[in-house]
Amino acid sequence: MPHVEIKCFPRELTEQQKQAIASEVCDVLKKYLGSKDSSLSVSLQMIEQDLWKSEVWDKQIAPRMEQLLKKPGYQL
Repeated sequence: MPHVEIKCFPRELTEQQKQAIASEVCDVLKKYLGSKDSSLSVSLQMIEQDLWKSEVWDKQIAPRMEQLLKKPGYQL
């Protein structure tokens, strides 16, 4: 039952673009994990830039750096 959370700075995306992101992420999970579409969920959360360090970096990225499959090219 994979669940993917995508966090990014605010973007002006149409509903169609948001659905395309979710669909393509799901396609990758189905391909590599053998997941079924009915078991997948994807969220897209817009985080203001001034909150990124306290809400995302400090709580989710930095403490789990060793678990990241792709590490960011920046440090805060």
